Amino acid sequence: MKMVGSLIYCFVVCICLCQCLAFPVDYNNTAVPVKGKLNVHLVPHSHDDLGWLKTVDQYFVGSNSSIQVAAVQYILDSVVSALQEDPNKKFIYVETGFFARWWRQQNEKKKEIVRKLVASGQLEFINGGWVMHDEATVMYVDMIDQTSLGHRFLMKEFGVLPVTGWQIDPFGHSAVQAYLLCAEVGFSSLFFGRADYQDIANRRNRRTMETIWRGSKTLGASAQVFTGILPNLYVPPDGFDLGIATTEAVVQDDPFLYDYNLEERVNSFVKSARDQAKQYRTNHIIWTMGEDFAYESAGTWFKQMDKLIHYVNKDGRVNAFYSTPTIYTREKYMSNEIWPLKTDDFFPYADHSNAYWTGYFTSRPALKGYVRKLSGFLQAAKQLEFLVGRNKRKPNTYSLEEAMAIVQHHDAVVGTSKQHVANDYAARLSHGSLEAENVMSSALVCLMNGKSSNFCGDKISSEQRAQTEPKKENLFEEIDSESISRDKIELEQCPLMNISYCPKSEANLDTGRSLAIVLYNPLGWKRNEVIKIPVTNTTLEVLDSIGNKIQTQIVPVDPATRRVRNFYTQDMSVQAGPLFNLYFEASVPPLGYSVYFLKAAKNGASAAGTLSMKPGHINGEIIVDSTRIQLAFSKSTGLLKEIRNHHNNAVFPINQSLCWYNSSDGNTRKGTYEASGAYIFRPNISRCFPIEDSKKQVIQSVTKGNVVSEVYQQFSPWASQVVRLYKNAEDVEIDFLIGPIPIDDDLGKEVVSQFRTNMVSNKEFYTDSNGRDFLKRIRNYRADWNLSVHEIIAGNYYPLNLGIYLKDNDTEFSLLVDRSVGGSSVSDGELELMLHRRLLHDDNKGVAENLNETVCFDNNKTCEGLTVQGKIFLNVNPTEQASEWRRTKGQREVLPLQIFFVTVGDEIKIKEPQFSALAKGYELPPNVAIITLQELEDGQTLLRLAHLYEASENVKLSVPATVDIHNLFPGRKIKKIVELNLSGVQEKSKIKTLNWKVEGDTGSSAGAPRRDALKDGEHIVELSPMEIRTFNLDFDV
Repeated sequence: MKMVGSLIYCFVVCICLCQCLAFPVDYNNTAVPVKGKLNVHLVPHSHDDLGWLKTVDQYFVGSNSSIQVAAVQYILDSVVSALQEDPNKKFIYVETGFFARWWRQQNEKKKEIVRKLVASGQLEFINGGWVMHDEATVMYVDMIDQTSLGHRFLMKEFGVLPVTGWQIDPFGHSAVQAYLLCAEVGFSSLFFGRADYQDIANRRNRRTMETIWRGSKTLGASAQVFTGILPNLYVPPDGFDLGIATTEAVVQDDPFLYDYNLEERVNSFVKSARDQAKQYRTNHIIWTMGEDFAYESAGTWFKQMDKLIHYVNKDGRVNAFYSTPTIYTREKYMSNEIWPLKTDDFFPYADHSNAYWTGYFTSRPALKGYVRKLSGFLQAAKQLEFLVGRNKRKPNTYSLEEAMAIVQHHDAVVGTSKQHVANDYAARLSHGSLEAENVMSSALVCLMNGKSSNFCGDKISSEQRAQTEPKKENLFEEIDSESISRDKIELEQCPLMNISYCPKSEANLDTGRSLAIVLYNPLGWKRNEVIKIPVTNTTLEVLDSIGNKIQTQIVPVDPATRRVRNFYTQDMSVQAGPLFNLYFEASVPPLGYSVYFLKAAKNGASAAGTLSMKPGHINGEIIVDSTRIQLAFSKSTGLLKEIRNHHNNAVFPINQSLCWYNSSDGNTRKGTYEASGAYIFRPNISRCFPIEDSKKQVIQSVTKGNVVSEVYQQFSPWASQVVRLYKNAEDVEIDFLIGPIPIDDDLGKEVVSQFRTNMVSNKEFYTDSNGRDFLKRIRNYRADWNLSVHEIIAGNYYPLNLGIYLKDNDTEFSLLVDRSVGGSSVSDGELELMLHRRLLHDDNKGVAENLNETVCFDNNKTCEGLTVQGKIFLNVNPTEQASEWRRTKGQREVLPLQIFFVTVGDEIKIKEPQFSALAKGYELPPNVAIITLQELEDGQTLLRLAHLYEASENVKLSVPATVDIHNLFPGRKIKKIVELNLSGVQEKSKIKTLNWKVEGDTGSSAGAPRRDALKDGEHIVELSPMEIRTFNLDFDV
């Protein structure tokens, strides 16, 4: 009888509920912000990695689902359909690289639908770069380039420029991202998900999760951005994952069905919103309604959000609505709140006490080196493509431009993708570089031909070019046969010269034939540099373009390099026998090239000026000299012990060695599992174990000569280096080879180059921010909170892209690097760089794969661990000279000479063996660089000029500089110059900035003076310290 009564009661309750909740429910999702209420901005989004566990294209099409179920094409299909059905819904999209793939496959009808969605604000592009780039292991030029590529696409297809930054997943955040890639692009705000767990706890308590970030101490308030740390990384609050595969409760508002939970869901929503509001200022909070590769079935998300908006607003305690970060920023600005100030950056990042994400600063060092090499290569290729005119058909630089953009992604160059994905990134780079090499070779041959043609010299309109382009793909077939032609000359590069392999330079030179060495200089300054090429005999000489003999030196290639060369070229045609490096000093004009000739020496004379010796034949310390400094090595230890300055007789004691940290397997401390992995650096103990071989002395040979002196050091069979000092150098070059790192002892290893000095550094050291500014670091200290130190080594590591230095009263000790690495000063007077990592455990941060790179040949029958070759540049100087060396040397390494080879004979005459694109005798000021010179697809030219110095960095060079644009393009009439935002898509004069109120702001941090946009007819550009200015040039034909 009781059961019957209960059933009757339930039936009556259901009848009542049905009367209240008549189905179908017309969900009201039209809400907008309401004054006086707590407003919850629901931001639908999907975070789509361009490669991580799967390759870029696998993620796009949805293949390889055994690894991860994710298909971006279906995400975009589903979202567009959902937005089209309901004008109240909104969605943000970030990764233009994926969107461009999808867009290319749509018909015009679908494209028009999407254009309307963008115009109405339903679909908003946020960030808008080709990828969501990393912020630790990338150079600022590459960040700009990939952002520009995405923004050009969006402007071309939709006429829009994103106004909000969205860096939700990178593992730490740089000062350059804030002031350069946000403020200077024209963004009003920046949002990200990851910050140190201690920092976040402190900010939640102080309600400083949102700040005004001034990343540049030079530009100050003139380049600030409103910055919000998102409350839940980038996923919804706990309990509100609305995806189709969610394990959390959905809104079940049908009383006829089991698990009816409407009241609980509304109450839970209100509680979560109110809890979050306690940690943020104003009555507006943001909920990120998405996750990795979300919205393949967009209806599941949108239907649940419709219900939440409808019932939460009906409840009335808070107000919820569809929104975007742009709308959210506007409401924050209109609140008239006074915001806390943030300076410097958000490195390093830890998500708990033993998990510092500082290992990825070095992970996959070979890929990082390849990316850095191709960064300079791409800039040079774009310059040469501009000089001769962009070919609309193949070959052009676009493939490499896109590949370089993709690899800036925060799981790519970072080194945190699976191995097969890293291979895919490298393959894309290789494919693009081959095409770009073709562009460069074609351009140089055109210029060396000395004739003005459709592809050389004169700029003509794209329409004229289309009419006059030869039908054949071979550009050289149209050149006068009396000058250089394709069948007579084909320039080639040698990508493996870093391991002394170059078939062109190693070939025997027949009588009457020589090897032309073409050196292209992408810098706006003349440069004199020593060139190193591998050769197989010593009876050679080098001549300049007018026949003058150049001083040369030939040095035997060291045994470690020979071993690596033999292993990595075993599937290539390699000459056996002696192998040497030939050195000579070359002079190359700004933005131009010089040609030198290598030929058999007359009378068979050998290149002179080389003295090689074994250390056993040397009494006392081992000394090598340049005209400016002297290096002294200890004979007993074989290590560098002093640098002596010939100019002021100053002596700088120093000890440089190699060592390794034992990688944690995760069980070093009870209950705190955390292994070293692709992301995490966690040594077992703080000791760095010396790399040494007790059976051998460290110094194996010493070479002294009239061009270069070298000390070859071998620390173990798998770790060696050549310490190199050029004749007129003020710096030391350390050319290292690390690997294969042994793991037969079951120990993961993280290899470090350590430098010990007696400098009094007081815990302070300086590291670069994406190759741009230098930031002061203090060991075991954070400016924003009282740091609790749990990992004394890993917690003091920072990302380096350009370098690191120490300073005391009047001296600075600087190291520059040739790729991104991790570095630190773990003790006073010391610097260290992590060069290579080989690990046996995964760190459980998502990639699910050990960082154990191996290289195989012969169908995987011959394998060994990866060997990494790289360079470190060392300099000791008084403060004024030190900053100038870092900036100048840094530019030379970031934009190196591009070296091409071709074997020539008497039948080929090079009409123009030397060339500069600049006005005769003109060079850029020493504090200014051209960072972009590119002809775009529409025939317009993009030019970026950068001031290289910070305010007060250098007395004579931290001053405004001027450039007359006419001097950059002599012989060409500039019809119009328009100054643009940093990404090069919108007129600078049209960029609107928001004037935020900042706590304690007295107006003294306004920053360096900023010039108004260049006006019509003006061509003199003034650059203040740290300023980058971008221009669109239209040439008259």
